[in-house]
Amino acid sequence: MKVIIAEKPSVARDIALIVGAKERKDGYMNGNGYAVTWGFGHLVGLAMPEAYGYEGFRRENLPIFPERFQLVPRQIKDGKQYKDDPGVVKQLAVIKELFDKSESIICATDAGREGELIFRYIYHYLGCSKPFSRLWISSLTDKAIRQGLDNLKDGRQYDNLYRSAKARSEADWLVGINASQALCLSAGRGVFSLGRVQTPTLMMICNRYMENKNFTPQKYYQLCVQSGKDNITFAALSADKYEKKDQADSNLQQIQSSGTLQVTAADKKEAAQEPPLLYDLTTLQKEANVRHGFSADKTLSIAQSLYEKKVMSYPRTGSRYISDDVFDIIPERIRLLAAYPRFAAYAATLDGQPLNNRSVNAAKVTDHHALLVTENLPGELSPDERTIYEMVAARMLESFSGKCIMEKTAVTLQAAGVTFSVHGSVIKVPGWRSVLNLSDEEDEDSATLPELHQGDALPIYNSEVLEKQTKPRPFHTESTLLAAMESAGKELENEEERRAMKEVGIGTPATRAAIIETLFSRDYIRREKKSLVPTEKGLAVHSIVKDKKIADISMTGSWESALAKIETGETDADTFHRGIEVYTAQITTELLNTAISIASAADGPVCPKCKRGHVLFYNKIAKCSDVDCGLKVFRNICNKQLTDKQITELLTKGKTGVIKGLQGKSGKPFDASLAFDAQFNVTFSFPDKGAQGTAKKKK
Repeated sequence: MKVIIAEKPSVARDIALIVGAKERKDGYMNGNGYAVTWGFGHLVGLAMPEAYGYEGFRRENLPIFPERFQLVPRQIKDGKQYKDDPGVVKQLAVIKELFDKSESIICATDAGREGELIFRYIYHYLGCSKPFSRLWISSLTDKAIRQGLDNLKDGRQYDNLYRSAKARSEADWLVGINASQALCLSAGRGVFSLGRVQTPTLMMICNRYMENKNFTPQKYYQLCVQSGKDNITFAALSADKYEKKDQADSNLQQIQSSGTLQVTAADKKEAAQEPPLLYDLTTLQKEANVRHGFSADKTLSIAQSLYEKKVMSYPRTGSRYISDDVFDIIPERIRLLAAYPRFAAYAATLDGQPLNNRSVNAAKVTDHHALLVTENLPGELSPDERTIYEMVAARMLESFSGKCIMEKTAVTLQAAGVTFSVHGSVIKVPGWRSVLNLSDEEDEDSATLPELHQGDALPIYNSEVLEKQTKPRPFHTESTLLAAMESAGKELENEEERRAMKEVGIGTPATRAAIIETLFSRDYIRREKKSLVPTEKGLAVHSIVKDKKIADISMTGSWESALAKIETGETDADTFHRGIEVYTAQITTELLNTAISIASAADGPVCPKCKRGHVLFYNKIAKCSDVDCGLKVFRNICNKQLTDKQITELLTKGKTGVIKGLQGKSGKPFDASLAFDAQFNVTFSFPDKGAQGTAKKKK
């Protein structure tokens, strides 16, 4: 029996249909000599510090460096503790039984770094040592799956990919666990999270926010004149900017007195504009954010859905190129779009025409080629799915279309010794811009100009002084943040430089959306329309770590570069791991030695149980700062949320006032005070009665 393991049940079903495994079993499909099973994403992950004997947050434990990382089934929270997810344990048992019975194993998880890690962690956790093959495909169409199964790769070819994925996983554990615990210990109260990529990303958002808020606008003045010829009017701005208004007013008077504008230069040239490259995931996310307001995570989710619906190629790609063999099938894909109503007319014009090959470069294709539509026309799609599908389809048509030919005009004029300038642009041959009927978006100041020549004397219809202000760079949006992550925060205008910096960007196309979502879930950032702005908590973290190594964006970029080199075999994973341990020790020491004023433990009441620690207040619990004490007061008791005042009263007086509206197990309300018993458990004290029962937190 051959066992195929996919990343998700939906993908497993598609593969099962191809191989003829039609019999549904508990946790797998069976038939025709195949058993096709699945994970639910990451079934297995790295164990938390408790598994290595490190309970609680203690300074003396840090930094925590497990001698050997342990793998455990995915955990779920059960009250105060974490336990193995029963559904995951059950599926792992199914996979183990199939592996044990198998003649051969085929890994069919997503063809990328995380997909490789998902399979290898399951494989190693189950103690499997059988050889395995790899299904490596860039789309989930029936044709692609069949071709992939006919051309299975030896699993050992992807050992370096696994080493890179494992190194990334362990590095994130080391940095995240140690830095987060160190910051929480230094802060004294509050729950803080730091991460190898998460924290530099937060720094970029906060730095831009602080730069914007601290910006002092400066006034300046420009002169504007209106003129025209052949019934075409246009406005031109002075080349000089004036700091003082009286100087601008003086020049304006002289211009008004002269009444004539002289054309001193009129340069006209033809420019050929190449079509844009195909989308990779990051470029798609950036443009979907700008055009449609989609978050990076939403765009990735939609692209993944289209991939699983077999109408789009693998979305988690960092390449904007295709290889020559893929280029051979592009005419067929364009003919397919001739049957898609929105693009039918344009796609038909490309039939039989030579295609632009700017996006064809096998050397620049990474694990997966750029985003393409597949040979399957979509059926029913949601409006958002249709939006992303049409963006990818349109970009594919644009990329293989001809150049756009433009005529650009730069005109210089003078009046009373003041120089003015104006630019014009006319599209002569639309080329690739015809797909979406795009105008010249590059030059917002471009005007429609009459035919102008050096020496022309033009009338001045109107002139005025414009008062302007310098402006700060705007807050980051998800689009600009993705661009900054891609280039490790460097502001680069040149496309070649941007592409080169991709090798040292932070995060990967597959992980950047999740990193941004993590910042939202940690309450570090929020959205203001399309802008990303830090919360008070985010700014507090920024103020603490902005000068620390963990906030060093270029350092994080160099780690990403090293991970990419592990994947290609250029760098040794053990060397990378040792470097991460040194880095972790440095950032942990920095954070433990940091004096933090935002949440000093001394702010809280003295613990009535141990008399040593102070009680720290959190969203769901108040507890002693001394980890050996164990005093805890849960905020939610009998469906009543305790206030800071009520908890403080309990801690300092040993008893609260009467709290009304507590709810018993039957749902019946009652009134009672809260008090401590001899062991400092919270109990009920009823009016005119002694203490009765132990208070229960809401499950």
